[in-house]
Amino acid sequence: MRIVVQRSKEACVKVNEQVVGKIDKGLVLLVGVTHDDTEEAAAYLADKIVNLRIFEDENDKMNLSLLDKGGSILSVSQFTLYGDCRKGRRPNFMEAARPDHALAIYTRFNELLKEKGVAVETGEFGAMMDVSLINDGPVTLIMES
Repeated sequence: MRIVVQRSKEACVKVNEQVVGKIDKGLVLLVGVTHDDTEEAAAYLADKIVNLRIFEDENDKMNLSLLDKGGSILSVSQFTLYGDCRKGRRPNFMEAARPDHALAIYTRFNELLKEKGVAVETGEFGAMMDVSLINDGPVTLIMES
């Protein structure tokens, strides 16, 4: 799995001009799944993300996690994270998982986040989505399993 983690003051995802997911302070996750990703990979990243100390404490040091802050997650499926642009001028998406496998792993990943006590909103898998956010920081990280 490849996940872009963005700390956000607020975020929203729309499909056909309709809001399908919205959060206030928390994290926006762009989630890519590849062929050999497993539930174990999803579990590892879910635990890592909710416990990652990327929020400031009272001394303005990044010492607090999403769980400490009580923030939410907006999770958006993003197969283009596996776009390979090394050759030619058109990305190659051969490393992105087929939709049935990607949906199963993505869905389980979101369930695991919820099981950790985090409110999770999502986009719509496979849809054309408009994602908007206000970065908090900005803090943007790339995580992989």
